[in-house]
Amino acid sequence: MSRFSSFGEFYPYYLQEHRNTICRRLHFIGSWGVLGCLAMALWQGSGGWVLAALLCGYGFAWVGHFFFEKNRPATFSHPFYSFVGDWVMFLDILRGRVAI
Repeated sequence: MSRFSSFGEFYPYYLQEHRNTICRRLHFIGSWGVLGCLAMALWQGSGGWVLAALLCGYGFAWVGHFFFEKNRPATFSHPFYSFVGDWVMFLDILRGRVAI
């Protein structure tokens, strides 16, 4: 597995691992779900929503990888960069820099 010395080196690889439109859409939906679950956790003061946020985010993303992208999520080899990549891609989709 490749080693990356910075997130700037990793992000192009991350985007390459998310070429499939449905995979990117599932990541985007999962990220919105995470934000919603975290908002509910704050509003209700319930830690159960934090668990729901993790399940929502990773669940949507992993379905995208296993069934549509047909690759192994970068979370398993580069967990920190992958987590950051999820949110950078989410913002890039909102900004129109990455298509869904």
